[in-house]
Amino acid sequence: MSRNARAVDTTGDVLFSERLYVPWWGWPLPLAGAVLLAAEIHMGYPGVRSWLPYLLLVPLVVVTMLWLGRQQVQVKGGELWVGEAHLPLEFVGRVTALDVNEKRPAMGRDLDPAAFVAHRGWVGPAVLVELTDPEDPTPYWLFSTRRAEQLAELLRAEAAKRAS
Repeated sequence: MSRNARAVDTTGDVLFSERLYVPWWGWPLPLAGAVLLAAEIHMGYPGVRSWLPYLLLVPLVVVTMLWLGRQQVQVKGGELWVGEAHLPLEFVGRVTALDVNEKRPAMGRDLDPAAFVAHRGWVGPAVLVELTDPEDPTPYWLFSTRRAEQLAELLRAEAAKRAS
């Protein structure tokens, strides 16, 4: 199991948890851009003012990259949580794990405008969860997760357990 996903069943509360952080290969380009912009400003101003762009821009990029990786996917307390949105497991219908090639049409031409989507471009796989709540206008949830097969199996098992 990867270090960003864990299954905990000692308390029965958190069954799946994953943070969709930005991977290492997503950091160099924004950091290089911040350093280059700071260097441009540095060349135009002498003295103490020349170092202020480095002190402001580089930490700003770091905070932004950490902010982009704040979203979590969790199954806890009888609910599926994707970021701040949550879905009680009794309303989980058909669950499909999508690989990168299957996610492309699901995010494009086949996407229902009423669907809940939580997409992270740096995460390849995704999970599509159909909703069975007749009062909810959302037909399904489509969200990125690195452990799509594991989460799909867990959601299927939990939905079957709650249905019986």
